[in-house]
Amino acid sequence: MNVLFCSVGRKGELIKNVKSTLDRDSKIIATDCDNTAPALYFADKHYIVPRITDDRYLSTLLAICEKEDIHSVTTFIDPEIELLAQHRALFESIGVEVLAPYTVTAAICYDKFKMYQYLTERQINTVKTYGDLDSFNSDFKRGRCSLPVFVKPRMGSGSVGARKVDTYETVKELCRQSPDLIIQEFMDGDDIDADVYVDTISHQAVSIFTKKKLETTIGGANKTISFKDPQLFTAIQELMSHFKFNGPIDMDFFYRDGEYYLSEINPRFGGAYLHAYGCGVNFIKLILNNLNGIENECEIGDYESNVLMMMYDSVVILKQQELAGSLLKVASKVRG
Repeated sequence: MNVLFCSVGRKGELIKNVKSTLDRDSKIIATDCDNTAPALYFADKHYIVPRITDDRYLSTLLAICEKEDIHSVTTFIDPEIELLAQHRALFESIGVEVLAPYTVTAAICYDKFKMYQYLTERQINTVKTYGDLDSFNSDFKRGRCSLPVFVKPRMGSGSVGARKVDTYETVKELCRQSPDLIIQEFMDGDDIDADVYVDTISHQAVSIFTKKKLETTIGGANKTISFKDPQLFTAIQELMSHFKFNGPIDMDFFYRDGEYYLSEINPRFGGAYLHAYGCGVNFIKLILNNLNGIENECEIGDYESNVLMMMYDSVVILKQQELAGSLLKVASKVRG
């Protein structure tokens, strides 16, 4: 089975984990628009491609899929998820499984205020969110919300632009500078992350790994500890009936006063999925089963609690001529 990972960026360790699961006849193909994306060089083969906003991007991916006999495609970045979802039929027509949610779900997940509205309409616990400064002002003046608050882009990725704000004047100034910001209730409970695999045949959550975030930086958690709570497992399984996912997803929750509050869903491999893999929760095995037409059995909570993950930095070293050579070689292959 050959898999295509798009926009791989820095996710080299994840590609290494995938490679250790695949058999020797399978290949990992990686793409990125930047030939200095380090994860490219852990794949069996890589391509430098246009940016996802380029008109040539989709046709380039499809050409790679046909050339490399790809069986599944997914992306490591949020802005590309909806693009894959919208063009699922094109990939399926050449035998490629798109490991991304279906179109409506993809759009809801990418727009954080739309997600808030969707969850509240269905009476699902979530974080109180304001789509603009005027709606926040209305509640703030009536004492229905208080400082501090949390602001972040309505449609963003990797926690970029997200921050805690302590003063009303700062909230106003930030919203003046960036009108696309949303304003959220500040949650002071436990920050929880869940790696979930949604079977591509049954469309049920068949594997769930939950962890508490101990330390985070821009881009996600870098220290986490595993735990199990049947209450959260059940809540996640019930949530699946409100969405149409397909493959790996990453879910963020807060836990406060005995209740879980869903914050957001990133329908892709999460940055801290490495923790789940290190505890034996192998989504790659589940993907391979699905690609072979096998519906996965439920293995929710099949891991140990109180296992700590601590991320650290590493590097890829290449000679400059090797880097430039790979770019020229790949560009000529895509044109051909």
